Amino acid sequence: MKMKTKGTDKKLIIGISSRALFDLSESHSIFEDKGEEAFSQYQIDHENEVLKPGMAFSLVKKLLHLNTLLDKPLIEIVLISRNSADTGLRIFNSIQHYKLKIERAVFTRGKSPYQYLSAFGASLFLSADRNDVCQALQAGCAAAAILPGKAFQSETEELRIAFDGDAVLFSDEAEKIYQAEGLLAFQTAEQKAASTPLPGGPFKNFLAALHALQKLFPAQDCPIRTALVTARSAPSHERVIRTLRAWDIRVDEALFLGGLDKGKFLKSFGADFFFDDQKAFCESASAYTAAAHVPYGVKNN
Repeated sequence: MKMKTKGTDKKLIIGISSRALFDLSESHSIFEDKGEEAFSQYQIDHENEVLKPGMAFSLVKKLLHLNTLLDKPLIEIVLISRNSADTGLRIFNSIQHYKLKIERAVFTRGKSPYQYLSAFGASLFLSADRNDVCQALQAGCAAAAILPGKAFQSETEELRIAFDGDAVLFSDEAEKIYQAEGLLAFQTAEQKAASTPLPGGPFKNFLAALHALQKLFPAQDCPIRTALVTARSAPSHERVIRTLRAWDIRVDEALFLGGLDKGKFLKSFGADFFFDDQKAFCESASAYTAAAHVPYGVKNN
């Protein structure tokens, strides 16, 4: 039985680049070594060869699967690509091969495509191009740069997404104190402000959109599971909990790791995807899950 969408028409729209969706490492190397013309000819010559899944392929597949559980589709994936329409034919041939329901696309032939995200109403943009990601963040869209690696294929249909806290779900307000004055000053400031909700970070609205989808399903049988995986520890945990409560947003699991490496904990959670503002944490996590760097906040100035 499909879940009723309770009259809501608001869709979760996600923009994804071709290099995030598929493994284009070979053709991208040709672009970097030999230029646009050689790249274009290579893509045309190989346009009937199916591309292998990229780092975000499993995430996209699981998101689109959620539509089959609802009485009307509420999730849309839009291809946002620096390819030309001509070279993009190989991308669409691969989309059709994998039976991914992706119907809308923008091809900008080498120009940054971030300006189209607001026109589509996108809540998230995933790309392999850091500059495009930075421009999307500056424009107010949650965005992250996917780290290269071996694409992960989950064995379950449940979607599991993990987020770092400061400078991802929350602003970098507290992180600035930590960087400027150290751990003790950070903990003291957070204890004093424990009852004051943190300002939202770039991924607050995306988490809220996932939470809205979760509420369409029975709590005990929800196909989406979220986790906060943060380097914070007690006593700085309280402000985070009170912030999420004030936002009326739940996370299913919260891990306060006190600076421990996050990778093995993400493996235990079974994360399909992890977002963090510190690239070192993303690199560590990428051994266990697909990871994406959020170049936002004081750590990335």
